[in-house]
Amino acid sequence: MTRYFYVVFCVFVCLAVSGMSYAATIQVGASYHIKSINHALGLVADGDTIRVHAGVYREGNIAIRKRVVLIGVGNPVIDGEKQHEPFSVFAPNVTIRGFTIKASGRSSIRDIAAIKIYDTRHATIADNILDDNFFGIYMQNAKQCTVRNNQLTAYGETEQLTGNGIHSWKSDSLYIAGNTIVGHRDGIYLEFVTRTEVRDNHALHNRRYGLHFMFSHDNGYYANTFTGNGAGVAVMYTKHVRMAHNTFNENWGDAAYGLLLKDITDSHIEHNVFSRNTTAILMEGSNRVQMQRNQFEGNGWALKMQASCMDNVVTENNFVQNTFDVATNGSLVLNTFARNYWDKYEGYDLDKDHEGDVPFRPVSLYSMVVEKFPMAMLLFRSFIVMLLDRTERVIPSLTPENLKDDFPLMKPIDV
Repeated sequence: MTRYFYVVFCVFVCLAVSGMSYAATIQVGASYHIKSINHALGLVADGDTIRVHAGVYREGNIAIRKRVVLIGVGNPVIDGEKQHEPFSVFAPNVTIRGFTIKASGRSSIRDIAAIKIYDTRHATIADNILDDNFFGIYMQNAKQCTVRNNQLTAYGETEQLTGNGIHSWKSDSLYIAGNTIVGHRDGIYLEFVTRTEVRDNHALHNRRYGLHFMFSHDNGYYANTFTGNGAGVAVMYTKHVRMAHNTFNENWGDAAYGLLLKDITDSHIEHNVFSRNTTAILMEGSNRVQMQRNQFEGNGWALKMQASCMDNVVTENNFVQNTFDVATNGSLVLNTFARNYWDKYEGYDLDKDHEGDVPFRPVSLYSMVVEKFPMAMLLFRSFIVMLLDRTERVIPSLTPENLKDDFPLMKPIDV
């Protein structure tokens, strides 16, 4: 027995010397001793967990300044009462999971959000429902944070009356995945954000863009869906972008597009689907972009590549049932088109190598006329337009002669 007590004593001494401690769990709810989240935050220590049970909590601003885990049990509701910022996170290693957060305050001066992360790292925001907030999840100077499987819905009737769904400024190494964002200004907005992965998100019917990022280098965007937004995705002043396996569809309007590439360099656009957009891709001042194995189907314009673009490679893409496949505003051709499938190609393949024996020129004379005189669309599908286009293909005079695919594919490829 003496030996037993000696062993127990040694264990306690070792624990004391090593500074080890046990994390506590505090229960919050109407049927528990602690009924307020703010009260619980005053009691916990770093590393503790707060379990918040079902109910409606109106506590103004909940400021988190300790390394804690907040878990919603039974979908508790955090009500900002149209006045407050429900959650403000100032500490690292904070988790917020399983809440409905609604009715944040609104301000044209302060970017009030349902959850705002201030100058910290390793925050996890997961499995929450954010309803009728100004900004949804806002990360300011944040690092190594995760935003996963949240549902964000806003109802502002104009861009000025709502903020962005997921917004990040001057941040690094974020993981944004599996979120659904509806009705915000921009679904996801990134500015000065680096080394970030955006994956498996759905941005639907947002007022401006489904995804909008500027000065955000070395990021990857994979398997996202952008449907019915004011415009799909705007990519500006950025290098080393990789976009793959995304879907851009139903982005209609006078100035709408699936994807805008403005001043983009050294990037890859691969295995994406562009379906039923006014313009699938609009490129301005973008250089050294590899555009490969994408599907362009049922768009007004599949690809508008302005004369300010150079050294881009468009290869092994499918162009199917688009009104216009390619449009440009210049005659100097500094980009490469090779081995694409064009459903408008009427050539032949005598040597049976699955490539056309005569080049295909995807820029039609009519598309150039429409670019300068939009009212000319009234003549679409008329006999005179068909005659002009066929004549131009045989004897190019106004369209860029060197903008051609010398090896057009005879069959679509798998993208």
